Amino acid sequence: MDLSKPSMENVEYIVEQLKKKLKMLNIDAIKPSHFSEAWYDELKDIYDMVMKRETFSPSEIQAIVEELGSLRKR
Repeated sequence: MDLSKPSMENVEYIVEQLKKKLKMLNIDAIKPSHFSEAWYDELKDIYDMVMKRETFSPSEIQAIVEELGSLRKR
């Protein structure tokens, strides 16, 4: 999948991959529809960072989720 171009399809893919990688228990907390293409670059940066790592501490997961929350549509 080509993630270099902003699209809602790519946003959906990124969000689903983040939920899998972070093993989020409340999967409804983050939905692709919560995000706009306007924040694609920031979302992609988070995705790239998360995919490079194997494990995360609870505080790191919390920080990532908070950052995702700041990118949500208002």
